[in-house]
Amino acid sequence: MGEVTDLKNSKPHYEILDGLRGVAAILVVFFHIFEIHSHGDQTKQIINHGYLVVDFFFLLSGFVLGYAYDDRWGTMTLKDFFKRRVVRLQPMIIAGMLVGGLLFYFQDSPGLGWAGIHDVPLWKMLLVMVIGFTLVPVGKGLDIRGWNEMHPLNGPAWSLFFEYIANIAYALVLRKTSKIVLSILTIIAAAITIQYALTNPGGNIIGGWTIDDPTQLRIGFTRLAFPFLAGLLLVRIGKLRYTKNAFLSASILLVAFLSVPHLGGDNNIWNRLFECFCLIILFPFIVWLGAGGKVHGKKAASVCKFLGDISYPIYITHFPIVYVYMAWVTNNGLSLAQSWHYAVLAVITSITVAYLTMKFYDLPIREWLRKKVL
Repeated sequence: MGEVTDLKNSKPHYEILDGLRGVAAILVVFFHIFEIHSHGDQTKQIINHGYLVVDFFFLLSGFVLGYAYDDRWGTMTLKDFFKRRVVRLQPMIIAGMLVGGLLFYFQDSPGLGWAGIHDVPLWKMLLVMVIGFTLVPVGKGLDIRGWNEMHPLNGPAWSLFFEYIANIAYALVLRKTSKIVLSILTIIAAAITIQYALTNPGGNIIGGWTIDDPTQLRIGFTRLAFPFLAGLLLVRIGKLRYTKNAFLSASILLVAFLSVPHLGGDNNIWNRLFECFCLIILFPFIVWLGAGGKVHGKKAASVCKFLGDISYPIYITHFPIVYVYMAWVTNNGLSLAQSWHYAVLAVITSITVAYLTMKFYDLPIREWLRKKVL
């Protein structure tokens, strides 16, 4: 442990947080791959709590948003803010939907209830894709996959829908709140999270990807509220303490805790309490640890930069690739032991697609948009 850093007197770039975002994004890919082979049985899921990465991302988002914009409102208008956020988020949302649309017809699987995919009219698939560009959720009439997702071509886009809501809430209300008010809101959100965790029949904090079920919509807002508010509060408290090897320590903590097996059956109290601990204690601690650390050496800095650069592209483009792997495994009745080399290929493909879209699409498009609209 070492000196305390005041965020308001210094604005370094948090390379470790970039790296942690990349570690979390790659963890999501492995979670979705392993989830296929668990067949819905959480006791067989290798990275069982990987779905909590979404909540970790919401926490990072609150922290980074407050850090980047809290002190800029004297010279920045609402219009300026929203333009910046659209330029940052929207290009990869479009890329994710395009990848989802392009791969849609390679995901035929009677075992998953996708037997009619080739019967979906092209116009309907294109309509779902174009709507997906806007992140406006689709209803049952356009649920072309049949999984009741907001975005049937790219499931994880549901969290970007809530990300935009968080950005709007920040710009209109939360940027003006005092530390005391923000603390009260965070405590209330924590209480709602605990209440949900202790009463949810599934015994876990998961869900939020559909608008057709009011319960799922409530879950989405519940999962968004505490971590985003906690991230904002953490950056406004503004006191960090340097810890040696912070990136390694924070990465190990994140991977280790998210890999903890499901604790007992659906109604086991310990699994509920464990997830509350992760959301309310562990994740803020990991962000605090990472924000206070330093990267030493060019290699370490390059690793963190690479992980940070590909984190968002991986998250928003990997699932259509996983859909293809899922269909192939299900159609052929393969276990992980039989298909592990293709699972590795799916992970490598996800990282490669993310890197290529980042390098040759996202960065150039954002640079062009910055010159045009900012």
